[in-house]
Amino acid sequence: MRACPLRLLLSLTVLALASTAALAQPQPPTAALVGTVTDAETGEPLIGVNVFIANSMTGTATDAEGRYELTGVPVGALRLFVSMIGFEQVAIDTLLREPRVYTIDVQLRPEVLELGEVTVEAKGDPRWKERLERFTKLFIGETPNARETVIVNPEVLDFANRGGEFIALASEPLVIENRALGYRIRYFLREFKALPTRTQYDGEPLFEEMEAESPEQQAAWEARRREAFIGSFRHFLLALLAGQTEAQGFLTFSRPAADGTAASAGPLGGGNPVAGNQRFPLDPKTLLQPGASRAEYTLDFQGFVEVVFQGELEDEAYLEWIGEGRRRPRFQTSMIRLERGPTTVDYKGDVLDPYGVTLFRYWAFERVADEVPREYRPGR
Repeated sequence: MRACPLRLLLSLTVLALASTAALAQPQPPTAALVGTVTDAETGEPLIGVNVFIANSMTGTATDAEGRYELTGVPVGALRLFVSMIGFEQVAIDTLLREPRVYTIDVQLRPEVLELGEVTVEAKGDPRWKERLERFTKLFIGETPNARETVIVNPEVLDFANRGGEFIALASEPLVIENRALGYRIRYFLREFKALPTRTQYDGEPLFEEMEAESPEQQAAWEARRREAFIGSFRHFLLALLAGQTEAQGFLTFSRPAADGTAASAGPLGGGNPVAGNQRFPLDPKTLLQPGASRAEYTLDFQGFVEVVFQGELEDEAYLEWIGEGRRRPRFQTSMIRLERGPTTVDYKGDVLDPYGVTLFRYWAFERVADEVPREYRPGR
């Protein structure tokens, strides 16, 4: 097998790093979100409810009258997440089309936990630590950044088995310190389950920047945040919106789906969801169509889109993850599938329905430890 010429890789990486400056758009117009959170059964206002924009650094808590206010929210697609211990969590996907004040009132229902046929492993069980290590690998990841990321409060986790599924339950938000990127994250885990061939989890992170101990550490964090962004799904979407996929180092191909894919493939799983090795060059301009407003676009395609990022090679940990540890790294290759047909993407690269798009291969390998806030842009 021929190795990738080092000079070519370096030149492509430098090109990608330099050209991302073109994606650093001016600050978009902003809106404000206000509202009241109440108990759905009693109508009483709820105090101290977490209200935040998912996958961002924008959040607050309700006051003594159950009110909240979020200001400086960029217009476009977002998920408003509302959570309080003892109540069911609420996620509201919405699209802010203009810079004004939006009122979103929320009612929370008391939580009723139904585990069904589940065997929960107590923290005193000798296997609990083993299960925690497994969960950490599947959830935080196995990338270089994951090695410097820790769950500060693992005691809020319980683990269970149900019909061969490995399940994790969190009684409180997970507190995660990403010492590689300099973020402290509160992760509101809604669901986590793993089978031998796939892993699925659902939750909403709220990011906070950690305080650097020195200018050198801050510079290192900035460099690694940029590295985490380069080649990511958000980077691809922004390049697609700007008509710069090739300039940013991305190549796109169409891949037919294998029979039974919808039933067998998971969003963070292994296996091969496509048919054979067939792939066809795909003009990226065909993927996006104008949406309902000038700030919206419709992402639409059939089967799978394969995306090859020529700016970075696969990490050795990824090769181990897919069971190909003996071969040499290639360019990072990922795939996308639409779960519910055409989906809306706004001008900031935010997908209105986060569960309408499933990621495979390299983008599925990069887990929580490689995430940056939705508002992050290189050079901003």
